[in-house]
Amino acid sequence: MDIHRNPTRSVRIGTTTIGAGHPIAVQSMTATPTRDIDATVAQVNALAAAGADVVRIAVDSPAEADAVAEIRKRTTANLVVDLQENYRLAERLAPHVDKLRYNPGHLYHHERTKPWQEKVRYLVDVARDNDCAIRVGVNCGSVDPDQQAKYDSADKRSPMLDSALDHCRLLDELNFTRYCVSLKDSDPRDVIEVNRRFAEARPDVPLHLGVTEAGLPPDGIIKTRIAFEQLISRGIGDTIRVSLTVPNDRKPEEIAAGRQILDDIAAGRVRSVVDYGLSTLNIISCPSCSRVENEAFVELAEDVKRMTDYAREHKITIAVMGCRVNGPGETDDADLGVWCGPNYVNLKRGGETVGQFSYNSILPKLKEELDLLIQGKE
Repeated sequence: MDIHRNPTRSVRIGTTTIGAGHPIAVQSMTATPTRDIDATVAQVNALAAAGADVVRIAVDSPAEADAVAEIRKRTTANLVVDLQENYRLAERLAPHVDKLRYNPGHLYHHERTKPWQEKVRYLVDVARDNDCAIRVGVNCGSVDPDQQAKYDSADKRSPMLDSALDHCRLLDELNFTRYCVSLKDSDPRDVIEVNRRFAEARPDVPLHLGVTEAGLPPDGIIKTRIAFEQLISRGIGDTIRVSLTVPNDRKPEEIAAGRQILDDIAAGRVRSVVDYGLSTLNIISCPSCSRVENEAFVELAEDVKRMTDYAREHKITIAVMGCRVNGPGETDDADLGVWCGPNYVNLKRGGETVGQFSYNSILPKLKEELDLLIQGKE
C-alpha cells in the first residue's frame, strides 16, 4: 500500500527518531513494580530484544525514581518515564531517560493552585537541560477538568482535542518542538476520530497511537488493529503501542502484535470499513503495567472474560482496570466496572460505586450486578 505519511517534524528519542518519514516506531511499557530493579531490567531488555524501539516505565514516588537511575545503568534501551501524578519527579528522572511523558489531566493532582502553564514550563526546562523529548499524553479517563467543563459530558473527544492543542501551543511558545502527542481512548472509533481531527489541525506534530485498555488478546489486538489500520493508512501516526492485558512474561507479545499490524498495513491487508458499533458484550481492560498494585489483576481480567461468556449476546460494556490512577475515571463510561487496589477490588455501576470486595469475592458480586443489568434490559 502506498501510504503518504503526514509531514510531521522529527523528534529524537535516544537512538530512535519518529516523524518526518522515519519508520513507525513500536513501543511497550513495563508491568513489573518499578522498585523491583532486577525484574524491571529483565523486562526492559526482553521488550528491547523483541524489537521495542522505546520502553516506558511508570514512576510515582522518589523510591521509584531512584530505581530508574539504577535501571538506566543496566540497559541500553531507549527509556521513557511516565510521570504519573507527580510531575516534580521529572528533575530526578530526566538525567536517566530519553523522554518524559506527562498527562495534562494529572498536572492538577499536585500544587493545585499553580497554573498548569507554569508546570509545563518547568518540564520543558528539565527536558532541555537533560536532552529529553516530551510526550503530551492525553487520556480519555483523566482529561483536564477545565476542558471537560466546556462540553457536554457525552462529548469525550472535544475536551481531549482542546487539551492537546492548548499544550502544543504552549510548547511552541516556549520554543520547544521536540515533542509528540497521544490521544487515547478504549473505543477505536473515538481514537480514530480524535486523532484524525488533531492531525488535521496540527499535521506537523508526530502522533503516538494507541487504544488504551484494549484488553485481553485476541480482542485487544482486534480493537487496536481497527484504529491503526484506519489512521496509519491515512498517513496518521509515527509511533504505536499495542496495550494488552497479559502476564509479565508475555509483554513482548505487544511488540509482536504491533509489528504484525504494521506489516499488514504496508502490504494492504486492511479493512475498508470500520464498524465498531458492537451489539454484543464488550469487555475492556487496561494493559498490565507497573501501576498495577496487585498482579492478581491480570488473572481477574481473564476470570471476568470467562465468567461473563454467558452474557456475550447482550449489549453491555464491562471495564476491568488495574490501578487507582486511571481506574476510577475510566470505569465511569462502562455499564459495570471494576478497578483494582492492592488488597480489594472496587465495583462500579456506571459512575456509581457499588462497594469494595476482596479478590476472592468480586466475581459473584459482579455476576449479580450483571444479571440485574440483563434483567433490566430484557
